[in-house]
Amino acid sequence: MADIDSALQILSRNNYKLTKQRKELLKYLYQFQIEYINVSQVDEFMRQLYPKMSHNTIYRNIRDFNRLGIVEMQTRQGVLQVKYQCDFDHFHHHHFICTNCGKVRELDECPMEQFERQLPGCRITGHRFEIYGICDECMQKFKNR
Repeated sequence: MADIDSALQILSRNNYKLTKQRKELLKYLYQFQIEYINVSQVDEFMRQLYPKMSHNTIYRNIRDFNRLGIVEMQTRQGVLQVKYQCDFDHFHHHHFICTNCGKVRELDECPMEQFERQLPGCRITGHRFEIYGICDECMQKFKNR
């Protein structure tokens, strides 16, 4: 798991000011390392702390954090979600996402080599691979009912 200091160093190296709002946003997002949270919930939390902070500022910071590799973003069922990442030793990975509890497990295997072999002459410029299902913990809860 990555720490907040790593994210602060990344921001500083990329000439971002380390404002109290950015630090608070990082601190809040840090809680979400194993599951995604809706960006609207992040927005609501930050606006409770800083009522004058605009929606655009919050979303822009999250997009900047994503561009710098501090957070991961996804759209699930039309809802923008974010998860703290900032782990450069384990950057390229994919996810298993529990549709019951929302927990995320990282997968080290990448199926792209198989797809590339099936697409000769094509140039793949990016990909995202996610598996959805019910995690073992939730399965145990269902069995015990």
